[in-house]
Amino acid sequence: MVKIEINRLNDAFLMEAVNEAGNTVRLDASTDSGGSNQGMRPMQLLLAALGACGSFDVIAILKKQKQDLKDIKIIVTGERENKVPAVYTEAHIHFKLYGKLDPEKAKRAVDLAVEKYCSVGETMKPLTKITHDFEIIDQD
Repeated sequence: MVKIEINRLNDAFLMEAVNEAGNTVRLDASTDSGGSNQGMRPMQLLLAALGACGSFDVIAILKKQKQDLKDIKIIVTGERENKVPAVYTEAHIHFKLYGKLDPEKAKRAVDLAVEKYCSVGETMKPLTKITHDFEIIDQD
């Protein structure tokens, strides 16, 4: 069982989430909503989780393929409904893969990560259309 403790840090919306290992993430509301904008908003954190989840899988798959991945950067965008609750209807993950990589192996890794292995994506799929693409930035 996963356990996250969330503690309020001020008299408004600033919170800190703590996992079992003591790792923390700050969350806050926007200033328009009465927050102080000192942390990610919960729905931003969901997109961050989607990108991180996918990237962990891409890294693991490329390692198994014996590809020399030097670095990875991810840009995740999302579109939300204009109603309450404002769920994501679309999300897009763009992977920037750095290194001398076989394009076919990179494509397979990205496709498998997003379409099969990413638990966050699978959780979001009933409500969210998730798309992805990638680019390789050749590095020695």
